[in-house]
Amino acid sequence: MNIYVSNLSYNTTSESLQELFAGLGEVTSANIINDRETGRSRGFGFVEMPNDEEGQKAISELNETEFEGKTINVTVARPKTERSNSGYNNRGGNGGGYNRRRF
Repeated sequence: MNIYVSNLSYNTTSESLQELFAGLGEVTSANIINDRETGRSRGFGFVEMPNDEEGQKAISELNETEFEGKTINVTVARPKTERSNSGYNNRGGNGGGYNRRRF
């Protein structure tokens, strides 16, 4: 089960997040999501638990509890969606501009 954890302290580490969930069952992985440019935490992360029953228990017991000074939100993660490679211009084509053939 993939679990989404939001409203985390910017000081939370993947290790401390894993320790929090490990008290409620087996944890396959715990990852804090960092900003690509600054490397700083974005305040959310994902925890993977192989046992769905333990995952549901973790969600119900940890949602809206305090962790490292913040009230965290814990829910089932939505499935990852495919992202387009076209950046902000999602209409197709080459993104605008003058497009003439060069020989």
